[in-house]
Amino acid sequence: MKKIAIAIDGPAGAGKSTVSKALAQRLGYVYLDTGAMYRALTCELLRRGIAPDEEAKVCAAVQNLTVELKNDRDKTIVTVNDRDVTDHIRRPEVSARVSQVAAYGCVRQHLVKEQQRLAENGGIVMDGRDIGTVVLPRAELKVFLTASVEERARRRLVQWNEKHPDEPQTMTQIVQNIQERDRKDTERAISPLRQAEDAILLDTTSLTREETIDALTAMVKKVTA
Repeated sequence: MKKIAIAIDGPAGAGKSTVSKALAQRLGYVYLDTGAMYRALTCELLRRGIAPDEEAKVCAAVQNLTVELKNDRDKTIVTVNDRDVTDHIRRPEVSARVSQVAAYGCVRQHLVKEQQRLAENGGIVMDGRDIGTVVLPRAELKVFLTASVEERARRRLVQWNEKHPDEPQTMTQIVQNIQERDRKDTERAISPLRQAEDAILLDTTSLTREETIDALTAMVKKVTA
């Protein structure tokens, strides 16, 4: 069976990373979480005390940062200049600022080139905000994955509480974060979040994880038949 490039886009909390990684495992493909790459850069900038609104400083710092993702069984290890930041990239302070960092042309250019290089030979599942529209416009399968704000917030709350039981967040806080993230992602000047014209819309509000993966698998089979 021909190995293709699969682009999965959608808003924050839609479950893109979870189902994309599971789909890649099922197909024997490589999984690349582009959102984690932007989060990793944001995390490192904050660690260095560089404010996300200082574009010149952000651009200067990013040129010397190398982000790598390694799939280790059921976990993706994220490093910046060989420093493991996996457990820090989902923190609230990173979530609140990653859209601003990702909006800078210098940041996107730096990471998009690497993402395109990795997808040249197919056999890859890539998820993010602009994969089907900018990064992989010629991907054989494009999917726009979404869910209601409330469902996305519920999923994020469960995920957060599992990883950070001693740092509880409220549903209200997460809903507000997601709504603000959606606004920033859709209104940014460079590569805004939008559904590619040839992407298939998949609303997962009422779907389980397995049902979503099954639906995606069926799409792949149809394209590669």
